[in-house]
Amino acid sequence: MTENNGNNKDNKKTEIKEPARPKVRVGITHGDYNGIGYEVILKMFDDTRMLDLCTPVIYGSAKIAQFYRKAGNMQGSAPQQVASAAEAVAGQVNIVNVVGEEMRVEPGKASPESGRAAFAALESAVADLRAGNIDVLVTAPINKKAIQSELFTFPGHTEYLEASVGADGKDKALMVLCNDVMRVALVTIHLPLSKVAEAVTREAVVEKLHLFERSLVEDFGIVKPRIAVLALNPHAGEDGMLGVEEQQVIIPAIEEAREKKILAFGPYAADGFFGAGLFNKFDGVLAMYHDQGLAPFKTLAMDNGVNFTAGLPFVRTSPDHGTGYDIAGKNQASPDSMREAVYRAIDIFRNRCSHAERTSSPLRKQKAE
Repeated sequence: MTENNGNNKDNKKTEIKEPARPKVRVGITHGDYNGIGYEVILKMFDDTRMLDLCTPVIYGSAKIAQFYRKAGNMQGSAPQQVASAAEAVAGQVNIVNVVGEEMRVEPGKASPESGRAAFAALESAVADLRAGNIDVLVTAPINKKAIQSELFTFPGHTEYLEASVGADGKDKALMVLCNDVMRVALVTIHLPLSKVAEAVTREAVVEKLHLFERSLVEDFGIVKPRIAVLALNPHAGEDGMLGVEEQQVIIPAIEEAREKKILAFGPYAADGFFGAGLFNKFDGVLAMYHDQGLAPFKTLAMDNGVNFTAGLPFVRTSPDHGTGYDIAGKNQASPDSMREAVYRAIDIFRNRCSHAERTSSPLRKQKAE
């Protein structure tokens, strides 16, 4: 017979449950409504499990959303219209109307109307970011020509966000393409190839290395990241025979960065670097220009690549594809990259919150208490 001495009232272990984290409020702009933006957004939320992860707020048009839902024969819950992001309801797909009711939808065709609607969504979402009504921003693809106007004179989202969201011009944006395998950042972004060489300066490379290292630490949780730097010219310039930028600009920039305790290596010839799989040995890769970094990334990333704008006080991601006019309205677009963009935005937002908590001053905490 077992003796009960009164000390073992309950032999079960006490379970300590972590408090539930609040759902991240994800603002999603509809992009160019004649492209595949609505299709990938609506397909993503046709899987209602996404609502367990976040509270989505689409900036666009309930009427246009219904057009694409019908075209794609989608069976999930329809987006519910709310007056503003501040009134978004958890557990449903919220949509804020930012365009008029008489917009003409022509899948596959760029138009001034779709460009204006894309900007209206972006402008409204950025205002809510600044006001704290949403936590992160995910942007569907735009047509960079159709969106141009007196109010939008930028080559793309990245430059617009740097100008409008950056703190009085102090925050510099860095384009980072990422997935679970690699992270590729760019020194120059939307520049004609003929202007790239003059834009690749020692100062620019050092600045991007600094921004990239900070992002890898704060946004991706890497303690001491190793960054590979690509060359500008074929064969890394071949000791000056095929170009002098490596010797005069990139190598001095790497040396300066290393003096600042940034673990930068290179320059590596881009073809051999990706062909030999060397990207697996680094936490990040800094490319000199757009296609040098994006062409191999998109080839290797398939449908899970994400475009992330680092360096700004707010998190913004987007799928790594364009408007897809050739398949718009045909129910052929995959939502995978858009889904990954939402996942990545949530992860980066939480990583930033965790980093801020870990590195905040304990004395300041005690004083506040």
